[in-house]
Amino acid sequence: MTVRRLLAVAAAVALLAGCAAPPSTTVTVLAAASLTDALDEAAVAFEASHPGIEVSVGYGGSSALAEQIVSGAPADVFFAADESTMQTVVDAGLASAPEVVLANTLELVVPAGNPGDVASLTDLADPSLVVALCDPSVPCGSAAVSLLKLAGVAASIDTFEDDVRAVLTKVALGEVDAALVYRTDVLAAGETIEGIEIPLADQVVNRYPVAVLSAAANPDAAQQFIDYLRSADGREVFERAGFVAP
Repeated sequence: MTVRRLLAVAAAVALLAGCAAPPSTTVTVLAAASLTDALDEAAVAFEASHPGIEVSVGYGGSSALAEQIVSGAPADVFFAADESTMQTVVDAGLASAPEVVLANTLELVVPAGNPGDVASLTDLADPSLVVALCDPSVPCGSAAVSLLKLAGVAASIDTFEDDVRAVLTKVALGEVDAALVYRTDVLAAGETIEGIEIPLADQVVNRYPVAVLSAAANPDAAQQFIDYLRSADGREVFERAGFVAP
């Protein structure tokens, strides 16, 4: 075989190898815990329609995630549960032009069977009940404080948790009699809990902003992911989970 033919074969093999295994780009997302189920589903759908891009999501309380970003945690996208938390990152010069893409409201939640016989928000003032809230430093806790103030309820709180999924877990395990979580979390929990709608809930709305971070290692891929979240297919995923348009 001539040198020219050897080179041609080598080039063809390299081309085929490249087609078989395209280089992979990872978009690292830090997102509010309340987004867990819907964002996981959206990430899988995005990856299916964008070969070569993988999405890695870390969840937690928005305030804690914002602190991590300000402290230098590597990430491409921040998806927060309220605008004030996102503003912390913007003010630090680490994100610009965040866009609000979702909204959510709170709901009263009790263990399956409602052993504490909770009927309304005013029952949270009963000291005989064990009540959980998100810590006021995170968006779900801040919203809960605002809602209780609006309703004129001096709640008797037994435990504050770092994020909404930690609160939901305590309810599902029967460790507390009642709590306030997002409506989307009630839907995600299924039959392990029961939700009780709150008449004033629509007056305390959490708006979820998302932004590409200034230090993103893969800003183009990150923007593609955000564009997908804003698309009709992305919106459908979040609407099924109970989120609404902002």
